[in-house]
Amino acid sequence: MRSLLVILLFVCATASAQTTFILVRHAEKETVGVTDPKDPQLSKEGQDRAQSLVRLLDKQKVDVILSTNFNRTKNTVKPLADAKGIAVTTYESLKEPELNQLKEAGGTVVICGHSNTIPAIANLLAGKDQFATFADSDYGNVLIVTVSEIGKGKVTHLRY
Repeated sequence: MRSLLVILLFVCATASAQTTFILVRHAEKETVGVTDPKDPQLSKEGQDRAQSLVRLLDKQKVDVILSTNFNRTKNTVKPLADAKGIAVTTYESLKEPELNQLKEAGGTVVICGHSNTIPAIANLLAGKDQFATFADSDYGNVLIVTVSEIGKGKVTHLRY
């Protein structure tokens, strides 16, 4: 009986030490009639994809939502943030120290970035160069990385 208790405590401690990172590239951006080409809004398709993200993560508990400070990234995760009742926090860069802080906090972290930054974050979390920059026309990737230690994450690659 005592060994069962030790095993259960170990399993609980190990499970609580994991953090899940859900990485998404921003949804489709507006290309017609854009007033600021460096910071466009989402297109109608992009708005629809942002709603699809809400449906995809409907049953998932989310603790933190991060986005770069661009309209297309913030507006990709804003419907999700509204549905979950949490704020979107902006970031400039996520390197190992920042990811380690997020990992230490635990829970589930949604990160919205760009075609080059999301694969780079996934590679850093997984500890290997598994993902190249996404094609400019490819908006449907979701990378779910579960980590107990930065550089040793397990990746699940989905499309939405």
